[in-house]
Amino acid sequence: MVSSNCSTDDSFKYTLYACTFSMVFVLGLVANCAAIYIFIFTLKLRNETTTYMLNLAISDLLFVFTLPFRIYYFAIRNWPFGDILCKISVTLFYTNMYGSIFFLTCISVDRFLAIVYPFWSKTLRTKRNAKIVCCAVWITVIAGSMPASFFQATASRNDTGHEKNSCFENFSETTWKTYLSRIVIFIETVGFLIPLILNVTCSTMVLRTLNKPVTLSRNKLSKNKVLKMIFVHLVIFCFCFVPYNITLILYSLVRTQTWINCSVASAVRTMYPITLCIAVSNCCFDPIIYYFTSDSIQNSIKKSRTTRIHNSSTSLTSTEKTQASC
Repeated sequence: MVSSNCSTDDSFKYTLYACTFSMVFVLGLVANCAAIYIFIFTLKLRNETTTYMLNLAISDLLFVFTLPFRIYYFAIRNWPFGDILCKISVTLFYTNMYGSIFFLTCISVDRFLAIVYPFWSKTLRTKRNAKIVCCAVWITVIAGSMPASFFQATASRNDTGHEKNSCFENFSETTWKTYLSRIVIFIETVGFLIPLILNVTCSTMVLRTLNKPVTLSRNKLSKNKVLKMIFVHLVIFCFCFVPYNITLILYSLVRTQTWINCSVASAVRTMYPITLCIAVSNCCFDPIIYYFTSDSIQNSIKKSRTTRIHNSSTSLTSTEKTQASC
């Protein structure tokens, strides 16, 4: 167990959170609004993959909308918005994180079925089934995140003579042992470990299939696209979610007083805010996956860029003609 005499100062996290969340709010808002606009208004051909990506963008955007409250809290170190809004903010945080993991896993499984079992999976890979899967994902992540709202999420503390409220932090050892540790076990198993295994397994099977002699005759450009997709997908998934979820397990062990080593406890409490910020940044990285996963989106962006260039050159030509006539 961790000695009660272990003292760690992790107050740097408030400045780190405020700066990181501010950046994520701006980039995530712009990127995901643009992505949703493309999915709904620009794409003429929608398939099951774009259905998953649209839901992923919606999940990211819902979380982004809660960030101003969190930014204010981390900057002022006081939560004046009440217990209910704190619960909603925390619930949406976990809904977004594990919703992102599930929707990325859906994209990975969909690509696996399309490449490894292209004929057999035709009846499974339909827009209707994709919508059913998305509904199941939303129900799962909301149900899994709801326990965070079953108890008092805010707590009062005395800070240099001023009464301030904290939101979803500074819980007692008892709360961690009896309640929060169980939530961590559940979300780590269902929300991270199983999707991680699925992502790695699906990507490995796709790579094996592409390296088979039967598929070597395929269009080299097409194969390179798939390889690029897998690489970008796994890098973003592992970069954003693996460090945080591993650190969350260690952090839970520290908070439940399961470790004696003060050095380990200090290192974990330092790493937790850093990995959390990396995990939150997935809102900004998801649009990169949309671009590399969907040819339709690439074509849409290229078409809009060509249209802008054409319009601007047309405008310049007309201006030159007007000046010449004068």
